[in-house]
Amino acid sequence: MAELKYWLWFSNIRGVAKADQLALLDHFGSPEEIYFARESELKNVLEGGYEPLLNKDMAESRKILRLCEDGGYTIMTMADAAYPTRLRNIFDPPLVLYIRGKLPTVDEEAAVAVVGTRSCTPYGIVTAEKIGYEMARCGAVVVTGLARGIDSAAAQGALRAGGRVVGVLGNGIDVVYPKSNERLYDDVAATGAIITEFPPKTPPEGKNFPIRNRILSGISLGVTLIEAPERSGALITAALALEQGRDVFVVPGNIDADSCRGSNGLLREGAYPVFSGWDIVSQYEALYPDKVRAPAQGKLRRLEPDAEERLVEGEMAEAARQRPKKPAKPAPEPRIATKKAIDNGEPGGYIDIIVDPGTLTLDERTVLSAMDGKTHIDEITVKSGLPPQAVMSALTMLEITGCVTQEPGKYFVAHYKFKDV
Repeated sequence: MAELKYWLWFSNIRGVAKADQLALLDHFGSPEEIYFARESELKNVLEGGYEPLLNKDMAESRKILRLCEDGGYTIMTMADAAYPTRLRNIFDPPLVLYIRGKLPTVDEEAAVAVVGTRSCTPYGIVTAEKIGYEMARCGAVVVTGLARGIDSAAAQGALRAGGRVVGVLGNGIDVVYPKSNERLYDDVAATGAIITEFPPKTPPEGKNFPIRNRILSGISLGVTLIEAPERSGALITAALALEQGRDVFVVPGNIDADSCRGSNGLLREGAYPVFSGWDIVSQYEALYPDKVRAPAQGKLRRLEPDAEERLVEGEMAEAARQRPKKPAKPAPEPRIATKKAIDNGEPGGYIDIIVDPGTLTLDERTVLSAMDGKTHIDEITVKSGLPPQAVMSALTMLEITGCVTQEPGKYFVAHYKFKDV
């Protein structure tokens, strides 16, 4: 616990770029070592921009510790074993997380984000609540920004299903925004968690929300968009999800509504269209068979168009009854990607492709070397040491050439032999 004050000092240093902070951590090993490092040692790592680190004042750290202790908030650092590995592996992970409630072990959960516009339609409100409800009933953890509109509706739906929600804030952990969501914050914290990288008392400034969006997608397996205009934070979250190698789902919206132009545009680019919570959660059934469960053979009460109408107890929509438990064909790719589908006819064994190593890029060879039998994409990313976006790009090209096939749950299998040279 003594090291915590150094983490707070380091994470709240102003004027040091996040990339430089990570470089310093990689070199020195801990914020405490950075705190006591001499100027010459700092200069050896950073040629410039290290000057703010010469300020050793701990007043801000002590203030944050006191506020968190008084409010009953938990502070988690990148050095903690409980820090989500999924989040740690993104390009610019938060150094510190402030937590209200109990953060689920998201690495062991089918956690999926639901985002959308604040200025949504009544259809968007009802749909977001329905999707959140169904996802929770199928075993998913719903991640959302708890903003007005789509975010709040999805959280309310998940809570009504008895599920857990992780709310990611763009302000301090002790700040409720909007104020009307105070009760929702209490409900989310009671069964799940509210998290943020911003210290207590940080106001909800506009510049904070694009920053927090990388955490929304970073702790999730995928991101679901419901009503996003052409210029919206939800589209930023979708773009970050792609960079991090996450799946992107879109609920189709009214083609004449401005609030749906951005999300509908992603469908045109290849995002995975979804019509129910099970459409989303089923993508992770193989990955989390003990957590994900198919909907029961019931249905929900018909939803009225009134935005204030709330979901009632029941099961999934009528259409789910027609879906077999084990589909005859693999589900379509949920992420945005441009690739050719190869019709192999009846299922059968794969024949190894003879590959000339000289025809592969360095990234493709690195990805292949990181694969050992049936390998999950997160393991490939860690073993290869490549950025998630580079791994996804390499896997896409390898799939096109037949060297790699993808199985449900984002597992990949290599089918190749190198040509003798």
